[in-house]
Amino acid sequence: MKTLTALSAALLSAVLAAPVLAADTPEESCGYQADVVSAIQQARRDRVKERQLSETIIAAEPEWPENYNAAIPLIAPWIYEQKMKVIRNEDLGAVWNERCLEQIQ
Repeated sequence: MKTLTALSAALLSAVLAAPVLAADTPEESCGYQADVVSAIQQARRDRVKERQLSETIIAAEPEWPENYNAAIPLIAPWIYEQKMKVIRNEDLGAVWNERCLEQIQ
């Protein structure tokens, strides 16, 4: 299973730092990022094509702040390269949240 390595987590967290609102705590930001990951994972389970992913997720009116929508195309390749066994059996949002929180400590 390909899990989120510390290096890729650091890289993606750095890229995702841009959409963080000043009012968001690091824990809130990690939670929102994990929500984005979970939404992408669910879309993959639902067989949404990667090219339609952003508009599909945004149309569902997710509960995270709108600026986190910018993370969808950044995170999608990592999710879409995973085998369906991983997509079906692993909680990638939880993995993301855990690694993100490790970065801020």
